[in-house]
Amino acid sequence: MTTTTSQENTPKPSNRYTRGLAKLREVDGRTGEDVLAGLNDIAPDLARYIAEFAFGDVYSRPGLNLQHREIATIAALAAMGTATPQLKVHIKAGLNVGLSEEQIIEILIQISLYAGFPAAINAVNAARDAFAEHKTL
Repeated sequence: MTTTTSQENTPKPSNRYTRGLAKLREVDGRTGEDVLAGLNDIAPDLARYIAEFAFGDVYSRPGLNLQHREIATIAALAAMGTATPQLKVHIKAGLNVGLSEEQIIEILIQISLYAGFPAAINAVNAARDAFAEHKTL
């Protein structure tokens, strides 16, 4: 039986990973890197999947610019009503890619029609926190 060290099991960064990490930095700045770093000690494969698939594949696709992608992401996370930490990250990402606070609030008002007022209220409260955090970065 051959044993391997965790270093031997660690895959080398792929082009998808490199592309994804660059896109993650473009979208989320330091916040995105902190999310990945927070996963590396317990779920490094999940961190890699986020970099490779979410940002290396999906966020890097043509067809939508980063503002449109963040509008869709903010709306989806707000409508879920169960992803407040991720919603805050993507509200800050929306600001990073050029959305205004007013546009983000309009997105959250819009989702109230489909996800309900409780989800919209919770999302607006998350936005308040994200706006304040973004200003301190």
